[in-house]
Amino acid sequence: MIPTEKPLIELIKDHLQGDLQGLPVFNSVAVKLQQMLVRRDFNMEDVIEMISEDQSLASQVLKVANSSYYAGLSSIATIKDAIVRLGAQEVANMVMMASQFELYHSEDAFLNSSMQKLWVHSLACATGAKWLAKKAGYVNLAAECFMGGLLHDIGQLALLKVLDDIHRNKESKAAFSNTLISEILDRMHEDVGHQLLKSWSLPEAYCSIAANHHKEDFDGADILLLIVRLSDKACKKVGKSLHPDTSLSLVSSPEAHFLGTKEMTLAELEIVIEDAGELQI
Repeated sequence: MIPTEKPLIELIKDHLQGDLQGLPVFNSVAVKLQQMLVRRDFNMEDVIEMISEDQSLASQVLKVANSSYYAGLSSIATIKDAIVRLGAQEVANMVMMASQFELYHSEDAFLNSSMQKLWVHSLACATGAKWLAKKAGYVNLAAECFMGGLLHDIGQLALLKVLDDIHRNKESKAAFSNTLISEILDRMHEDVGHQLLKSWSLPEAYCSIAANHHKEDFDGADILLLIVRLSDKACKKVGKSLHPDTSLSLVSSPEAHFLGTKEMTLAELEIVIEDAGELQI
């Protein structure tokens, strides 16, 4: 009797069993830096040493620091220069951004296209969230809002990586399509993202964002979540999303209501996201 091929969803669930740290969606140095900053048990030399141990990553970080994304900065030659000028949190975020940039890639043209669109969305959401935090008077949350925006859809990247693995190993004959991929990502990415961030012991605030950035029932007092959700919706409205929707009304959204965000600010947010630079390193 010929064995029946497992449904694609079951194959995905099999790949997600056990230790999620095996999924290629994070650089360990980038994660350790975020953990270190939460504990606040570090000094500048600790940060420099950790980044410099990975010469390839250190090189990428310096390229980011001198890229058009950080336009306006004079040339930064060393990791120490970057920390002195930008601060440890900004550099830790830069490390995460540089390392993430390299991970949104597949040899399969279809999956690679989805990953590239997801990267553009994640970076735009992070940029918008950081700007909105400052504009709304939450400057102290700006760096966290950036990271929350960058990682809010990490579950989608994880699922795309799993699909890439399944495709590469010829475990399924299912033909990938936009409809199929969308259905899988929409159904599973919040739970997968939450579990993934938990497994890496990243801050609870980011875990909550991954789990709740689409939920209809959410905490209206969670400023970090509100800002990332609103930036995510603005990305959707301006087209920097896997599921664009130009008909979205930001001003009538519950997030704008809870934050007290005015129509002019929302219009500016759309412009910020439209103009968000795509990282080139």
